[in-house]
Amino acid sequence: MTDNNKTQSDTTHFGYEQVKTEEKASRVADVFHSVAAKYDIMNDIMSGGIHRIWKRFTIEVSGVRTGHKVLDIAGGTGDLTKKFSRIVGETGQVVLADINASMLNVGRDKLIDQGVAGNVLFTQADAQHLPFPDNTFDCISIAFGLRNVTDKDLAIRSMLRVLKPGGRLLILEFTQPDNPLVQKTYDAYSFKILPIMGKLIANDAESYRYLAESIRMHPDKDTLKGMLDDAGFSLSKYHLFTGGIVALHTAIKP
Repeated sequence: MTDNNKTQSDTTHFGYEQVKTEEKASRVADVFHSVAAKYDIMNDIMSGGIHRIWKRFTIEVSGVRTGHKVLDIAGGTGDLTKKFSRIVGETGQVVLADINASMLNVGRDKLIDQGVAGNVLFTQADAQHLPFPDNTFDCISIAFGLRNVTDKDLAIRSMLRVLKPGGRLLILEFTQPDNPLVQKTYDAYSFKILPIMGKLIANDAESYRYLAESIRMHPDKDTLKGMLDDAGFSLSKYHLFTGGIVALHTAIKP
């Protein structure tokens, strides 16, 4: 029994592969170092541009207003940060945080080039150990990033800590559809077509194979809702998009 428990605590999943827990962060980092330069174009091609609709809805339900302080975790190339920046205005602030330096650099350069970065701070940070004081942010978003975090419960508790009371958490992430036909089509696309696209566009089939696998290993929508409740959030719920392949979880810090 002791040996089994030790194995469970010492290993975690990297896609379908079991790896040492302390190795996962560096393995994930390698993936995003590889795809950073082509990340935006791959998002548009992979989703047919629909990811913009998912993100627009996320912004609409965020409750963010002028003067608010927002944390965009795993903010990557800055899609949500750009929209939040315009809403909070000169009296507000958006922190774009990403654990991956390559993604953070791409996002920073992109937003500076677009003239958006006046009220934006860029911080390399681990979602599990957010380097901010308690009760700092009015809203926290994490889009397509939570599934790459090693200890998701720890990250959720970290987000709860740095949110202000009444603040809102937004988790936009792929999930598993309930419809068997949608699931079959989704699997065929993810495991047959997506790696080929990754090879042709980003010259990296393996990273996109990992991304497909990581979606399947991520907690399902009801499990994630339960994790939010267990961490101490209230009013947790989710919205499903595009046949149930994407979920937006929202929750409030009491």
